[in-house]
Amino acid sequence: MTWDAKVARAALAARREELEKLSEGSAGARETVALDQQSVGRLSRMDAIQQQAMAQATERQRLVEISRIGNALNRLDEDAYGTCAECGEDIGEKRLQVDPAATHCVRCAGR
Repeated sequence: MTWDAKVARAALAARREELEKLSEGSAGARETVALDQQSVGRLSRMDAIQQQAMAQATERQRLVEISRIGNALNRLDEDAYGTCAECGEDIGEKRLQVDPAATHCVRCAGR
């Protein structure tokens, strides 16, 4: 492994915590939009539905990233962190600094 495990674990844990807080904070935006024509006009309801869809898509992306972080933490526990899943070579330190959950080296990621 090319990057310090303590630094990687701290970076991964901090990012996961940040994502979980964002997820909690946006829970209301993902809720079902009420069909109340009296209080919300048709265009306002369409805007609300669009905002809901965007919030749900953002949440799906967060969940994928949280899963990637969990997998990276597992790789740390198994002493497999920092090794390319494709070729088995070390993942560059700079790449891991940018994306601590990276699973592939730059060469394999570009394929």
